[in-house]
Amino acid sequence: MKAYDEKHIKNIALVGSAKSGKTTLAETMLFEAGIITKRGTIEEKNTVSDYHDIEHERQGSVYATTLHTEWRDYKINIIDTPGIDDFIGEVISAVRVCDTAVMLLNAQYGVEASSEVIWDYVDKYRKPTIFAVNQLDQEHANFNETVEKAKQKFGSAITIMQYPLNQGTGFNAIIDLLKMTMYRFPVNGGKPEKLPIPAEEEERAKQLHNQLVEKAAENDESLMELYFEKGSLDENELRKGLNAGMMNHQVFPVFCLSAKRNMGSGRLMGFIDNVAPCAVEMPAEITEDGTEVKCDPTGPSVLFVYKTLIEPHLGKLVFFKVLSGEVTTGMELLNTKTNVSERPTQLFIMDGKNRNTIDKLKAGDLGCTLKLKNTSTNHTLCGKGIQASIDPIKFPEPKLRVAIVAKNKADDEKLSEVLSEINMQDPTLKVEYSRELKQVLLHGQGELHLAVTKWRIENVYKMPVEFIKPKISFRETIQKAAMANYRHKKQSGGAGQFGEVYIKIEPYYEGMPEITEFPVRDKEEHKLPWGGKLVFNNCITGGAIDTRFLPSILKGIMEKMQEGPLTGSFVRDIRVSVYDGKMHPVDSNDISFKIAGMMAFREAFHNAQPQLLEPVYDVEVETPDEMMGDVMSDLQSRRSLIMGMDSRDGKQVIKARTPLLELDGYSTTLKSITQGKAKIKTSFAEYVPVPGDLQKKLHEEYKKTETLQS
Repeated sequence: MKAYDEKHIKNIALVGSAKSGKTTLAETMLFEAGIITKRGTIEEKNTVSDYHDIEHERQGSVYATTLHTEWRDYKINIIDTPGIDDFIGEVISAVRVCDTAVMLLNAQYGVEASSEVIWDYVDKYRKPTIFAVNQLDQEHANFNETVEKAKQKFGSAITIMQYPLNQGTGFNAIIDLLKMTMYRFPVNGGKPEKLPIPAEEEERAKQLHNQLVEKAAENDESLMELYFEKGSLDENELRKGLNAGMMNHQVFPVFCLSAKRNMGSGRLMGFIDNVAPCAVEMPAEITEDGTEVKCDPTGPSVLFVYKTLIEPHLGKLVFFKVLSGEVTTGMELLNTKTNVSERPTQLFIMDGKNRNTIDKLKAGDLGCTLKLKNTSTNHTLCGKGIQASIDPIKFPEPKLRVAIVAKNKADDEKLSEVLSEINMQDPTLKVEYSRELKQVLLHGQGELHLAVTKWRIENVYKMPVEFIKPKISFRETIQKAAMANYRHKKQSGGAGQFGEVYIKIEPYYEGMPEITEFPVRDKEEHKLPWGGKLVFNNCITGGAIDTRFLPSILKGIMEKMQEGPLTGSFVRDIRVSVYDGKMHPVDSNDISFKIAGMMAFREAFHNAQPQLLEPVYDVEVETPDEMMGDVMSDLQSRRSLIMGMDSRDGKQVIKARTPLLELDGYSTTLKSITQGKAKIKTSFAEYVPVPGDLQKKLHEEYKKTETLQS
């Protein structure tokens, strides 16, 4: 494979909504460059990009796939990304390492909701962006409307480079405003015929060309002077201005495509070659300590890992971008996260599942290697003489959770290993082993994300699993004071057991007055691991219980607080005063007083008007104006307390407090009622009392479960 210098390597990410044609465009670009001799299709399940079984089954991308073309002395690395925001992690990692984002818009539907979600990350990373209006050969294609919607959503930087003639089923021509030429394509696409712009289009073309010239001149003072002097700019001057505008996020060129019929892809590739920024032009990467790492082929070797994938029969693939210097086969590299040395024994340029072996990769290039045992996503690999740790990709928090169990109990331990391996490949999936709930929880971006994870476990790892409803982390406390006593007595030959304990329990709150009913000889405050406090008062007088047995009484109470009587949940915020009891000179021991303390606490708790507490979350929903009413109604139906409303970037922001119990499946419902246009953030707020009728229902359900288990 030909070696390319850093100025002739272009890295692009194809992004956009599902069915916008990203995979088809990638296939066409590979065909145009001669990398493949026949174009595959989604329907025939033979594209280079979508090669996983789950992608064939779904007929859509699930993974971000790296490809490459070699076009007119330039190498273009392509990352084809999924279009559904359940797989947003794949998109984010691709956007992070690309130098230009190519956002595909479906000319039939304009700017779709998932495109707006993706744009947030393109904009966050300030990536130069090209908009490609695709599927102009479809019956309901509308280029002008699509561009207008794009301007409304993405701003005035949207700049028309081309516009179509005969859009719809007869689409066969494009007016190019940079070259002021008409490209007319044969029926089956391919190499176009270059023709003069038709007379009836000359006025429109000149008007749009002048707008393009003004946009290019705005981003370079010397070009602005030339523009004032000459009244126009030549093609090379336009390229220079457009490059500067893309770098400044002030110009988003718009191209025309029918990727399926191979119309316009060659011109797009030429623009990427000649105008789109290369890695060496992009701002330096920043390390965690704020140091810059410039794209310098003569600098020290620095590689950033943006993706990890485990392929059956192949093993662990590590995808990286060479940020500085170069990497060669067998080179010793230090992983600055794990502080372990790694040696890539093979280097590859990837085209889907096909591996093209290469000996060296230079700054700005994307590559892949195998079996780096201690290296994963967001790790930095450095050559000798440097220790850099690149600022990691920040992935979004999960929106949905389920509990997962292996259908075969013998697979429980193996399931843990499988989930750990999947989580290593997918940072947007979180695995939680909840000792409190006695469940393994999966947190994902949506129902489809979790469904695909289940598919992988069952089809790749051959392990049948089941998703069940996750439990809620309730808490229990009391609403009034109560007293109880318990005598534990056991005699079965030899030494017996005896311990008798009298206690008073009360609801605890910060700043409450000290108990006056009994003299307090000693007081202990315990911050509970699950939140809240236990205050333990020793009020024993006259030696009724030896001091050495007090820790055992406390231990019994603490054990009982780990399984409250209402739902088996943790107990919190209680003051216990041990004020009397009895001992036996022979039979009293630690276990006797532990049991007596536990049972006395249990009885007192039942008599103290138990109260179930539920976790409540701060919920922030950002939604378009016209959907605010539906979102509010749905939140209120979930026992939400509306805390306030605000506006942000032309959208309404609703702030509410909602019980976790009511948030089950909420992200899916929100996506449905807002057509995927709303965003949600949640964070734990506090525990609050559960309404009486709901407490009764939950307690009855718990009792039924206890009966079945016994």
